[in-house]
Amino acid sequence: MDILKKIQDHREQEEELKWEGTFSEYLDLLKERPYLAQSAHSRVYNMIKSAGVAEEHDHKRYKFFDEDIYGLDEAMEKLVEEYFHPAARRLDVRKRILLLMGPVSGGKSTLVNLLKRGMEKYTHTDEGAVFAIKGCPMHEDPLHLVPNHLRKDFQEEYGIRIEGSLSPLNTMRVETEYGGRIEDVLVERIFFSEDKRTGIGTFSPSDPKSQDIADLTGSIDFSTIAQYGSESDPRAYRFDGELNKANRGIMEFQEMLKCDEKFLWHLLSLTQEGNFKAGRFALISADELIIAHTNEAEYRSFIANKKNEALHSRMIVMPVPYNLKVSQEERIYEKMIRESDIRDVHIAPHTLRVAAMFTILTRLKESKKASIDVLKKMRLYDGEILEGFSDVDVEELKKEHADEGMSGIDPRYVINRISSTIIKKELTSINALDVLRSLKDGLGSHASISNEDKERYLDFISLARKEYDEIAKKEVQKAFVYSYEESAVTLMDNYLDNVEAYCNKAKLRDPLTGEELNPDERLMRSIEEQIGVSENAKKAFREEILIRISAYARKGKKFDYQSHERLREAIQKKLFADLKDVVKITTSTKTPDEQQLKKINEVVATLIDEHGYNSSSANELLKYVGSLLNR
Repeated sequence: MDILKKIQDHREQEEELKWEGTFSEYLDLLKERPYLAQSAHSRVYNMIKSAGVAEEHDHKRYKFFDEDIYGLDEAMEKLVEEYFHPAARRLDVRKRILLLMGPVSGGKSTLVNLLKRGMEKYTHTDEGAVFAIKGCPMHEDPLHLVPNHLRKDFQEEYGIRIEGSLSPLNTMRVETEYGGRIEDVLVERIFFSEDKRTGIGTFSPSDPKSQDIADLTGSIDFSTIAQYGSESDPRAYRFDGELNKANRGIMEFQEMLKCDEKFLWHLLSLTQEGNFKAGRFALISADELIIAHTNEAEYRSFIANKKNEALHSRMIVMPVPYNLKVSQEERIYEKMIRESDIRDVHIAPHTLRVAAMFTILTRLKESKKASIDVLKKMRLYDGEILEGFSDVDVEELKKEHADEGMSGIDPRYVINRISSTIIKKELTSINALDVLRSLKDGLGSHASISNEDKERYLDFISLARKEYDEIAKKEVQKAFVYSYEESAVTLMDNYLDNVEAYCNKAKLRDPLTGEELNPDERLMRSIEEQIGVSENAKKAFREEILIRISAYARKGKKFDYQSHERLREAIQKKLFADLKDVVKITTSTKTPDEQQLKKINEVVATLIDEHGYNSSSANELLKYVGSLLNR
């Protein structure tokens, strides 16, 4: 579709959503849709909930965060359940500043931006519609027009509780423009927009000597004093501070604890009483979610200062740690690369995964359990099933260290090193070894890494390298086995015949001699040992295979090479072990003969077609695995 046509369609949709009417007509709307009168906190909570909630292992995953926040499902669940939900129900937490605390590049700013963009979209829906007094610079709630002495009656009739007082400006407008007839006051539908400063405000600290409190609360328009005669006339005041403009929505304080104290004191009254002081006026009501973010060092320094106790008691601190799941870290890198100018460079499969392994290892704390090292912990956190461990063990591991994930290598460092490698060497293709080398080279120039941490991180690079060695061998193994697929199917059929005889306590018949034979225990064990099936567990494993075959037969399906993942892996490993000498010769010979060259080309083609490599990275992988097998 033509982009200009899309712009026109969008403009027409915006026009259709607009609404304007009198306060009387707005009350008719409320009778049909009382949810229109919800608070800012309630609107944010309902926006999050409307995207969907999934129940997973006794935890809730809020889908609203899925596209931008990776690996922090539990932190997001805590944020919603302990702050947004109770605040939406008008419990006391709504009178608190939400302070997100976490390490650099951990997702705090991304989370706030997600909420702001989400609110912009949500106010375009029926459920998230917001109505305000027309012409009010603070987008004031029309229900503030209801006099205090009638609010109890209003609540009984409409089931809606009104909080907050009519602002000085609108009090004057009701008298001067509408002759005191509140039912005639014009109301309009508004749409939140950070760019247009409607319902979303952002405050960023700068030099305390030059930054003015007017940035928060607005200021006197001196050019109008001669016209209106007094500084206390609300028409002579510009209600254009961030607190004014964020009314009904979200107010973001960037790096809040870097702010000068005079800016923070305004928040005491706003959070606790729902109002703030501006100019020579009575307190101005405001309904807004105040969300701030900071790092742990600044937060510790802040709470150590006794002068900050009053403000600290009005905060809800939510830790936003680093992600601790390898697969989710990989998604973070993929997203950052998509948004960069290096997205056209070929990145070999497993490159980002290996980088993610290193990064996650730097963030994990040693377990108190002797049976769990950091590699096992990394795998368990990523959802891998390890023999002897359950979900209960994973939950216990997470409770060992409350601050796990609050330190370590941040994603930006990894992307910076990948970018550096590509640009310096002018590469069009990179692999895991390139990235591990670059990560190692960069540790010395990383200002915030101590010598002690540097030594630990070098060990983690070695661990990640060993993990990559296994991945590389397995990748080549799969490609070779693919070329020998007929052999793999024959081997599996042979194994299944023996398993069936073993479980049924029967004998096999030799197809050539007709002789009856006992099941081949050596063959079965040589395959099962490839995936760690112990002597004690072999009977249960074989019975499981037989049950699976029977289940397939009942459904009229044939049990084949793809039907059991662990058995397929065992067959591949066994075949690869048998082919190891062929692989070593084929991958390491400098002058391959015709047969070897044919096999290399087949494997390279498989790596390209089936596994996502290009010609360069596939050949590099083969050379590397050849060198590993010849050690």
